[in-house]
Amino acid sequence: MSLAAELTRTSKGYRRNTDRGASRVFRWIATSSAGVLLGILAAVAFFLIYRAVPAFTASPAELADQGGLPEGMTSLADVVGPLVFGTVLAAILALAVSLPVSMGVALFTSHYAPKRLASILSYLVDLLAAIPSVVYGLWGSITLAPLIAHVWTWLASVLNVLPFWTVTATATGRNIATASTVLAIMILPIITSISREVFKQTPVLHEEAALALGATQWEVVRMAVIPFGRSGVISAAMLGLGRALGETMAVLMILSPGILFSGQIFDSGQHQTIAAYIASQFPESAGLAVNVLIATGLALFVITMVVNMIARWIVSRRKEFSGAN
Repeated sequence: MSLAAELTRTSKGYRRNTDRGASRVFRWIATSSAGVLLGILAAVAFFLIYRAVPAFTASPAELADQGGLPEGMTSLADVVGPLVFGTVLAAILALAVSLPVSMGVALFTSHYAPKRLASILSYLVDLLAAIPSVVYGLWGSITLAPLIAHVWTWLASVLNVLPFWTVTATATGRNIATASTVLAIMILPIITSISREVFKQTPVLHEEAALALGATQWEVVRMAVIPFGRSGVISAAMLGLGRALGETMAVLMILSPGILFSGQIFDSGQHQTIAAYIASQFPESAGLAVNVLIATGLALFVITMVVNMIARWIVSRRKEFSGAN
């Protein structure tokens, strides 16, 4: 064997061994990162469960005396139930407002707008995600609430035509409807960005085939783009829902709280979310009252976990669509 052939064979063998070594290192780093993530999640879950046990095992008398419960409440369920209801209600209202707008903006920037305009709009939408939640809270409580209160009053007067339900509206606008409107603006960048990227990945052949059959631009969107990106849009909506469930400062600064099971979304003093309740009560809590707050945080942790698991399940159902992954 010539010297050149031997050097070539040695070089290939060295490169192969080096590649295998780099692969092992990368595999170890990736596995370790996943393990660290699971460890952090397990540590958070253990902390919440461990610190919430005293609240679950305390007697009604202890909870009423030391648990920091609102007046008239003697059990953990009396507090957690309305808080879960208010949290889910605010998030669902926010999603109902944000999802149609997000899909419209995503479709406009991906299929209708000129490239320069689409780039500007995409940048502006993404910029909304960089605004701190406390700024949203200030804007919502000082500017939006007094203005939108007139809208809620008008809607309440219209709904009062129904014979089976009396709708009331507060003049201050500090209600769950206003808080949900601000939450809708906060989750709009999340849903819009993901939906836009999903719609952009629609195969061009699908769109051209629809056009060749005589479809209009809207029919192309309806028959080719939206079906392709449906699972991606749903997963984006679920991620936005998870963001709305955990929002604290904006809700705390806007909402006039109340711990009730109430359908009066335009009235003050009816609802409260878990995150806002914890933020408002924690500075003055001690002992068993802290355990009660941690128990409510455990409820929020479970809700958020369920929402994200549903989102991942929806995405995994359509793995063949690259736009959904």
